[in-house]
Amino acid sequence: MAASRGMMISELEKLSVEQLKSIKEKTDAEVNLLQDSLNNIRTATNRLDLASTALLDLSQRPQGKKMLVPLTASLYVAGTLDDAEKVLVDVGTGYFIEKTMDEGKDYCERKVNLLKSNYDQLLEVASKKKNIADEAGVVLQAKLKQLAAAS
Repeated sequence: MAASRGMMISELEKLSVEQLKSIKEKTDAEVNLLQDSLNNIRTATNRLDLASTALLDLSQRPQGKKMLVPLTASLYVAGTLDDAEKVLVDVGTGYFIEKTMDEGKDYCERKVNLLKSNYDQLLEVASKKKNIADEAGVVLQAKLKQLAAAS
């Protein structure tokens, strides 16, 4: 890694101030987009964890149990548990699929594992991009100091 870092710095030193500014701005923007994606994955993972917990709770309730059913994050209606062995799973874009309780739990678990895998990959890419942006910033600052000292 140290050898590739030194090679990256020597390549960056060959660039003009304008090119360095452009690289720094571009990689900073990419890092921000990746951070947004990481936050979205974290949010989705948390929602799936909550859904999995809700399924576990639901599976332990007796049939005929009175409960509040969430329609949105802040709107609940009174309901009665009819069949805890069948659940509707939101698979995106307004589509729901009826599954057994175990299939619903499995679906949540698979989605969480996929999101965690994607998160780890994005984190690695974001880290590399951040390093490039930081190196470009260091070289840019050095070049700007050289220009200021020369004038």
